[in-house]
Amino acid sequence: MNSQSSSGAAAPEVRNVVLVGPGGSGKTTLIETLLNKLGVITRVGRVEDGNTVTDFEEVEKNLHYSVNLAVASVDISDPALVGDNGTVRLNLLDSPGNPDFVGELRAGLRGADAALFVISATDGVDGATRRIWNECAAAGAPRAIVVTDVDEENTDFEATLAELQDAFGDGVHALYLPYQVQDPATARVISITRAKIMDGFGADVTLSPLADHDVDKIDEMRANLIESVITEAGDEDLMEHYLEGEEVDFSKLSADLAVAIGNAEFYPVLPVVATTGLGLSQLLRVLCIGFPTPADHVLPTIYSPAGAEREPLHHSVDEPLVGAVIKTITDPFVGRISVVRIYSGRIKADQMVHISGRSNQFQGLAAGAEWHADHDEEEKVGALGRPLGNRQEPITEAAAGEIITIARLSKAETGDTISDPANPAVITPWDRPMPLFPTAIKAAKQADEGKLMQNLQRLQAEDPTVRVEVDPTTGQLLLWTMGEQHLAVMLERLKQRADVAVTSEPVLVALRETLQGEADVLGRHVKQSGGHGQYAVVNMRFAPLAQGEGFQFVDEVVGGAVPRQFIPSVEKGLVNQMAKGITGYPMVDIKATLYHGKAHSVDSSDAAFQMAGALALQEAAKSAGVAILEPVDRVEVTCDDEYVGGVMSDLSTRRGRVTGTEQSDSGRTTVTADVPAFELIRYATALRSIARGTGTFTREYIAHEPAPAHLTDKLIAGA
Repeated sequence: MNSQSSSGAAAPEVRNVVLVGPGGSGKTTLIETLLNKLGVITRVGRVEDGNTVTDFEEVEKNLHYSVNLAVASVDISDPALVGDNGTVRLNLLDSPGNPDFVGELRAGLRGADAALFVISATDGVDGATRRIWNECAAAGAPRAIVVTDVDEENTDFEATLAELQDAFGDGVHALYLPYQVQDPATARVISITRAKIMDGFGADVTLSPLADHDVDKIDEMRANLIESVITEAGDEDLMEHYLEGEEVDFSKLSADLAVAIGNAEFYPVLPVVATTGLGLSQLLRVLCIGFPTPADHVLPTIYSPAGAEREPLHHSVDEPLVGAVIKTITDPFVGRISVVRIYSGRIKADQMVHISGRSNQFQGLAAGAEWHADHDEEEKVGALGRPLGNRQEPITEAAAGEIITIARLSKAETGDTISDPANPAVITPWDRPMPLFPTAIKAAKQADEGKLMQNLQRLQAEDPTVRVEVDPTTGQLLLWTMGEQHLAVMLERLKQRADVAVTSEPVLVALRETLQGEADVLGRHVKQSGGHGQYAVVNMRFAPLAQGEGFQFVDEVVGGAVPRQFIPSVEKGLVNQMAKGITGYPMVDIKATLYHGKAHSVDSSDAAFQMAGALALQEAAKSAGVAILEPVDRVEVTCDDEYVGGVMSDLSTRRGRVTGTEQSDSGRTTVTADVPAFELIRYATALRSIARGTGTFTREYIAHEPAPAHLTDKLIAGA
């Protein structure tokens, strides 16, 4: 039932739909044509011309593909499209298909209630298609499939349908077929449920009978479709009537279709020609009548800011306000704009809200981590709007289920929870992919260093898949992104927004040192040239320890050969020298035993024995030799089964040790390996090529291990 708006009129039904699919499948163009057909825009923009509604950022216009999650909101009242729903507010979320921007895709899946999976008939099902389908499945998103470009030469809709069924299972069924689409003058669609040819848009749609030679094929497809819809909907009563040979009531079948789609096990397929609008009327009916409402959405778990789980979240305008920031936009004129999905309650312009960021808490990171540090703030919201790309239609309030924009919410980051200050809340954030593509950068002009850090922090607040850190060991400023294209977009934003140019340098890994063997040495620091001199002599044994055992200092001095007050000085000198290392890297995992020495009653001092300890370690390094240690990460690589061999072979060339494999029921395998961190610096790009877009990986530091001698110079130089 519709709730009442603030004006007293019935509030529109809301449908939040994210368009997903590989790059180039036609998502942005499809939205353009829909907006044009619905009278929102008078001219259909082209991605190639940089004038579409949802690709509005300058960097997107230059690249000719989407890099942002963008929202286009439109109200539809045509009964031929919305049925008995009155007015439907359709929020279309355009998500990037490039795997570097999977974070935007996941944000879209959190903000929407269902997904429209867009695939081009010219491309078919490839690794990128399966990757995005798996993202939808992981989010539990109900979905329908749109096949675009069905009018192109050498395309075969039914072959694409068979490919989809083979890849995604028995739940894939065509609702419509393209008919004579090679000629725009005759292009129409066949309704399988009605067994009729359909032409026109909205209220102007006409039905005509099938040609005799098409009847048998359509009847068979219709029987399979109807049985599948009724089965997935669990409608035993309608199934009984159907099996008894009764004609199926179309309104009941339409209701069952909505249930089947909402259960996320039935996936209707529709043909579309985005450039001409063929199939759009049928698509809009599915979106407005057959897609889930916000009330049908399984809402995320809710907590208090302190971490206590609260009562489940309910889609209701009468509940306290809870919403999530699914996107942050930097507008050159307005400033920061937050795109917010409201899950419960209402929000009004200029009201106070509580803002909670808890990404570290849910990802198991330290509470004080620089990367998206946990925070709780209260702030007055600015102007509210309904989004249409980079434009916002001003509104005074919004309610549960809607996706809106909020201006000047300066303390909110993407992924934060917005709630009632009297009842502050945190909702479980969506799963954010870890950025695993590091680049060492610095400002091209020294005067821009401060501006660079300030703007990097803004990028990090906008995009949870960006991480900025100063490596405590190497001192390098690292920008972690999802891949080369993601990096290029971040650098272009720095240039466009802040006029900051950067240079890159080889990424250094955190090398360490240890002794290669045992040594018995003398550390002698004697300077006696008149006056107060320096005198300290120590006899010491050194030995390497097992990885991770750190530093052990043993005092075996007897008879006061080294006065008691100077023994801590020897240890301090060793620790200081270990921090500097012998070849310039911290020394770890050694045992130092002080067993004898000499002192002078006047010239011995704390400083002298510190120096003697440091010299003893230097002598031990000369005697036993120094081994360079490199960091090694535990890597888990998941890809489609057919690419496992290539992944394992590549890991071996990276000096990796494969420690196990695990196969899932979904045709994917996870390979676990220990790989030197140096070999992983550009692995994100390599894996995409090896696994044809189906691969993902995680990495976690496990140990430092001796580096091969022949690679030492390369490791020191960086990659």
